[in-house]
Amino acid sequence: MTTQRVTIDLPEAVFRQLVRIAEATQQPVEKLVAQSVLSNLPPSVENAAPELQRELIRMQVLSTEELLEIARSHNEPAQQARHTELLTKNEMQSLSLQEQQELSTLRESADRLMLLKAYAWSILRWRGQRIPPLEELPLPR
Repeated sequence: MTTQRVTIDLPEAVFRQLVRIAEATQQPVEKLVAQSVLSNLPPSVENAAPELQRELIRMQVLSTEELLEIARSHNEPAQQARHTELLTKNEMQSLSLQEQQELSTLRESADRLMLLKAYAWSILRWRGQRIPPLEELPLPR
């Protein structure tokens, strides 16, 4: 992996903490800084479907309020109910071709929403926002 040099000013306390960790773990400070930066970036969009990559990148400039709206969003209750109904019917292997297509469309919609929600939460965390535990997240209406 090639490297690039970046010069940044760190608060003295942060630098001292990095030095203490580097000494304790016998690692170069530069490695710890790179690890810290990498672990705090939002996930790469490169593995997302091409049609979603542009939307995920666009999310990085949304306001905190807009990201929270996405993160807390849900599919419509009727859509959720229909998805559940088709999943149950599919377990009995009694779906028509039209129902199979509808189930596929509903699954893709639910998967897309979950990806957008997860990415919104990751950007919020990157910006220093508190991510609530699962039990504090709003339930679908």
